[in-house]
Amino acid sequence: MTLKKVSTIGAFALLATAGAVHADQAGIDRAQERLAVYSNEPVFTSPGEPFDIKACVADKKMLSIPNSSANPFLKGIIDRMRAVGEDIGLEVTEWENQGQPSQWVQGFDFAVRDGYDVINLISGISPDTVLPQVQAATDAGVKVTTSHFYDPSFEPNELLSSTLPVGFNEIGKILANWTTVNTDGKAKIALIVSREVPPTIPLVDGFMSELAENCPDCEVVQEINVGVAEWGTKIQSSVQSVLQANPDVDVVIPIYDSMSQFVVPALRLTGKLGKVKVATFNGTPFVLDYITDGSVSMNIGESLDWIAYSTVDATARDLCDLPIPEKLNVPFFIFDKDNVALAGSPAQFDTGYGDSYVSGFRTLWGLE
Repeated sequence: MTLKKVSTIGAFALLATAGAVHADQAGIDRAQERLAVYSNEPVFTSPGEPFDIKACVADKKMLSIPNSSANPFLKGIIDRMRAVGEDIGLEVTEWENQGQPSQWVQGFDFAVRDGYDVINLISGISPDTVLPQVQAATDAGVKVTTSHFYDPSFEPNELLSSTLPVGFNEIGKILANWTTVNTDGKAKIALIVSREVPPTIPLVDGFMSELAENCPDCEVVQEINVGVAEWGTKIQSSVQSVLQANPDVDVVIPIYDSMSQFVVPALRLTGKLGKVKVATFNGTPFVLDYITDGSVSMNIGESLDWIAYSTVDATARDLCDLPIPEKLNVPFFIFDKDNVALAGSPAQFDTGYGDSYVSGFRTLWGLE
């Protein structure tokens, strides 16, 4: 775990007082305008041409390896991929692990040995960390894919059969614009990251660049970098230390929302719960319930079921050597105190996003 002091975003520009006020309000207005699109119910758009999905996946098996099975967001996606697979004839299995690279290696060995057709690395495992296994699987005729991992700006590993990027840089910008609007452009921020996870980098880049443009008086007071395997042991104590050392911090941003389960106790113990705003990303139900009880302020959600449909769609296209979508076909949706009831009580993974994607994909696949 590392703590990194970050200088004030706006220090690069010296403005006259009147000009600064004008620029700050323009930035707030711009941020508000950019947020608006994420407050509307998501709409399905087709990721490609119609095709016979059952023919593409007949007698095929996919092994999905998350970066850690302890992450409820990833486990939820795989559970839904399994359900979609049952509907179309694709066998989907999770390789359960505790986030250890040696366990990922074992998953590759199992897939090759057990005759799987495709291995899906979902959200967090860089192919570069298991490159010999990717090569061995490819040589054995097993396709290796990634989903919900690369940002569109990344150059995917050339050994991959296909990849489904997600807009992590875009997510960072949403978090920055929400922070700008909800602090009147004066935020003092504690930013919690896991820099070992490659998508973190474009997410943070998007966050910082958007603050620089729209919130010159915002400041990232402290960056807290915690490895995924240490979230349970390092995040709470680190956040407590930062809040005690920097009582002016008024926004905490755990960039992945499963971090929030360790942030909320830190806020409670420091007397900051409900006083410090918390904004995050993923839409995990227990974190949406934190919005209901006032512990968390905002969560950028994605429908896990929608992600599952999109991932299965791309996998089937890959198995049939059809063109692959350029990115994961799943829109983002902002939940806050004004609309979190849409997610259910208690919140559900796939509630609040509408269901246009279900009929959309089923029609695309020739099932309706």
